[in-house]
Amino acid sequence: MNTDMLDKQAVTAPVAGIGKRRLPPELSIFIVLIGIALLFELVGWLAIGQSFLLNTARLKIMILQVSVIGIISVGVTQVIITSGIDLSSGSLVGMTAMLAASLAQTSQFVDRAVYPGLVDLPFVVPVVVGLAAGLLAGVVNGTLIAKTGIPPFIATLGMFVSARGIAKWYTKGQPVSFLSDGFTFFGSGLVPVVIFLVVAVIFHILLRYTRYGKFTYAIGSNMQAARVSGINIQAHLIKVYAVAGLLAGLAGVLTAARAQTAQAGMGVGYEFDAITAAVIGGTSLAGGVGRITGTVIGTLILGVMLSGFTFLRIDAYYQEIIKGVIIVGAVITDVYRQNKKKKKV
Repeated sequence: MNTDMLDKQAVTAPVAGIGKRRLPPELSIFIVLIGIALLFELVGWLAIGQSFLLNTARLKIMILQVSVIGIISVGVTQVIITSGIDLSSGSLVGMTAMLAASLAQTSQFVDRAVYPGLVDLPFVVPVVVGLAAGLLAGVVNGTLIAKTGIPPFIATLGMFVSARGIAKWYTKGQPVSFLSDGFTFFGSGLVPVVIFLVVAVIFHILLRYTRYGKFTYAIGSNMQAARVSGINIQAHLIKVYAVAGLLAGLAGVLTAARAQTAQAGMGVGYEFDAITAAVIGGTSLAGGVGRITGTVIGTLILGVMLSGFTFLRIDAYYQEIIKGVIIVGAVITDVYRQNKKKKKV
C-alpha cells in the first residue's frame, strides 16, 4: 500500500456512512460554550446585579487573552492527533518573547538595551528571530522523538525545562522593555485575535484537505499501518513538532508585543491551557481524532470560564483549583469517548 492508496481511502472512507446524516462533532461543544456563557450571565444578575455578556470591554479582554492560548492550541492539537504531547510550548513563549524583545528595543534608553548596537531595527527582525527560535526548538523536539524513539512526554519536558532556563539566563532574569512601536503593533487592538483566526483557518485547511493532514491523522490512528502505507513517519513527526514550535514562537512574539515588555516568566502554564483547550474541543489524547474548529471552540470555553470566574470575583487560588478539575474532567471525558467508540466497534 502506498500514499496514493492512502489518499483514496481517506477520500472514500466517509462514503460508507453517506446514508447517515451526522451532525458536526463541534456542534455539541458549541452548545456547551453557549450554555456556560448563559450560566455566567444568569449568575451575574443574581449574585452581583451585572451582565456578563453585555460588557463589551470584558469580552474584548477575554478574546485577547485566549488568542495567544488559541495559537498555541492549534499547534498542540496537531501534535496530539499524532498521539504525541507537547509540554514545552509555555516555556517557548517565555524564551521567544525574550529573544524577540531584545532585538525590538529603541535607542531612547540605549543604556538599558540588551544589545546597544542593535537598536531601532525594523520590526521584521525581532519577529523573524522569535519565529525562528520557536521553529528550531520544535525541530529539536521532533528530531528527538522521531530519531531516538524517546516518549514525546520526556522530550518536550526536557525542552520545557531548558527553554525556561534559557529565558532566565538570557538577561540574567532582567525584563526587556522600551520596545519599538512597529513591534508592539502586533499586540495592539484586535491584531492578536485576527492572527489567531488566520492561523486557525490555515491549519484547518491543511489538516482537512491536504496530505499533511491525512498523514497526521494516519500516524495517530495507526502508526504501523501508516508506515506500511509508505508515509515517512520520522520526517512527518519532525514537521508536526516544528509547526507546534513555530506557533509557540508566534505566541511569544505576540505576548511580548502586547505587554510591551518581555519577562522570563511569560507563558507559565500556557502548555496546560493549550492541551486543555484541545481536549475540550474534542481532540483525543489517544491520537487520530481532532479538528481545529473544535479546538477554537475549546479555547473559547476555557476563556469564558476563566473570565466568568474573574467576573464573579472568585479568588485566584480557587480558579487554579477549578482549572485543575477542568483538566482532569476533560481527560476523563476523552477516555469515556474512546471506551464508547471501542464498544461500538
